[in-house]
Amino acid sequence: MNSVILSAVIRALLELLGSPFRLSGHVFCSSPADHFSLLKNLATFSADSQAFFTDGLNGADFRTLEEHRTVILIDFDCPSSREILDNASQALYFNYKWILFHSSSEDIEEQVLETFADLPVLGSSEIFLLIPEGENVVVKQVYRHLLETPLLLETFGVWKGDQETLEDFRETPITSRRRQNVQKTVLRASMVITNNDSLNHLTDYRDKHIDTITKVNYILTNHLIDYVNASVEFLTVETWGYFNGSAWSGMIGELDRNLVHLGASPLFYTTDRIPVIQYIAMTTPTRSKFVFRSPKLSFTDNVFILPFDSFVWYSLITLMIILILVLTLATAVEWKSLPTDTQDSVTLRPKISEAFILVFGASCQQGSAHTPRGFSTRCITFLAFIALMFLYTSYSANIVALLQSPSTKIKTLSDLLASRLKFGVDDTVFNHYYFTHQTEPVRKAIYEQKILQKGTNPAFMPLEQGIKLLRGGLFAFHMETGVGYKVVTETFFESEKCDLKEIQFYELIDPWYAIQKNSSFKEVFKVGLFRMQEHGLQERENSLLYTKKPTCHGVGGNFITVGLVDIQPAMLILAWGIGISLGIFAMEYLAHRLKRSQRVV
Repeated sequence: MNSVILSAVIRALLELLGSPFRLSGHVFCSSPADHFSLLKNLATFSADSQAFFTDGLNGADFRTLEEHRTVILIDFDCPSSREILDNASQALYFNYKWILFHSSSEDIEEQVLETFADLPVLGSSEIFLLIPEGENVVVKQVYRHLLETPLLLETFGVWKGDQETLEDFRETPITSRRRQNVQKTVLRASMVITNNDSLNHLTDYRDKHIDTITKVNYILTNHLIDYVNASVEFLTVETWGYFNGSAWSGMIGELDRNLVHLGASPLFYTTDRIPVIQYIAMTTPTRSKFVFRSPKLSFTDNVFILPFDSFVWYSLITLMIILILVLTLATAVEWKSLPTDTQDSVTLRPKISEAFILVFGASCQQGSAHTPRGFSTRCITFLAFIALMFLYTSYSANIVALLQSPSTKIKTLSDLLASRLKFGVDDTVFNHYYFTHQTEPVRKAIYEQKILQKGTNPAFMPLEQGIKLLRGGLFAFHMETGVGYKVVTETFFESEKCDLKEIQFYELIDPWYAIQKNSSFKEVFKVGLFRMQEHGLQERENSLLYTKKPTCHGVGGNFITVGLVDIQPAMLILAWGIGISLGIFAMEYLAHRLKRSQRVV
């Protein structure tokens, strides 16, 4: 094939592909004149295209090429071309387009099939063979579904010499659509099973709270296998996979070692996994969070100072001061006009201390040992009792309501750490891993202070036990919400569901479906998963196996009994009052004894 025809075919092929490319020509055995002619014709292909030619290609050359825009030209007549093709890895066939041609002989098809017999030219490969047939040139593509399956030849088009045009034979220009049917090729999928009995209930929707994420994606994986017309072999592992310093374990390890093609149990999207596996779609919108019942308001606040706004308290204190002063002044005036025989011990005296006791007793709706005798002082006392009665009633009613109210102060992880709640974590592999590898100060403190519990066993427990403690209150349980809410729905009263709160612990997005890095099935699997999402299959399986957070239907809750924690401020005031009273009594007693001893002397 001379350089004029070759350059014309390549130009027509690249125009049909329709993207600006960077041409990289390697290993040419043609004459210098043909070499120069080909270079001249291809270098002016497009303003965005580039072309350069070398006598060889190594790993360093590959690293300098741009992925997806580079087209590598190989003269199949040159002996070193076989070495280049043999040394190219699956990633190179995945990322670059290849054009193979003969500069002299015409048996390229047979030689290519022999050369590529053991090479990783998989379904995502774009390898074009230029095969002369008289005046025409047939453009074919070679690929295989898996390394162990035979090579397939696909006719891309025919360049007609008389018309100098390339006739497109493709059913669709999208390569992944043309190669979607893998003809019952057996694909291997790895899935994480933490309970062996789950293998008996992968599709019957029983025990939905056990291995839920695997059960959802087992069904989706089977839909995906049907979409590509493949067969599947499922392999089970116990963990999603973590790096142990030298290699990856679990499902990620199997994907990294090319033992399986799909990871049928989605996993969290973390930066350390990106170089090892390929995330293609989010299939299961579930997260792990701390779930707790909001504690009573008295657990976080002093309910005895909450009924009134600050300005109401200031107004109340001001009112009491005014009443004390006015009552003292009025009593002083009346005291002078009272007959001496009526100035007994029960009559209110013109002293601020006695007026204070009377007004303070009125604020508590209590009487006083001293009563006013005059009309004006009785009117003042009567108005004080009426005004303070309304305040007392409002205060008492508000206290009753507040004692039944939940607290809203626990909103962040810092609030959770500072609270007096006890902690528990669902006993799963990924919880053990992520809790022990926390470095952020608050999250690390939660693990060390609340979960690790120095001197006792770490607070990892089965799901049912954790939710039982959660129902009892004053307990925060970390669980996968879509799984845990299934047990919550079955065991909680309706009123108990209304005060459930969530705080996310992991800084991770929803789990994603993963496959091998540089997998030839990347595009077709991604399209298949997105189509399942668009058609509602993904939502159906997630809704059948995952339970959403229970909604509060406004059902009246159970009456909450008052405990010691609720009356703690009142008990403290009583204790301080008793202590101060005893102290004053002791001082008065000592003073009295001292006076008596002085009189005796």
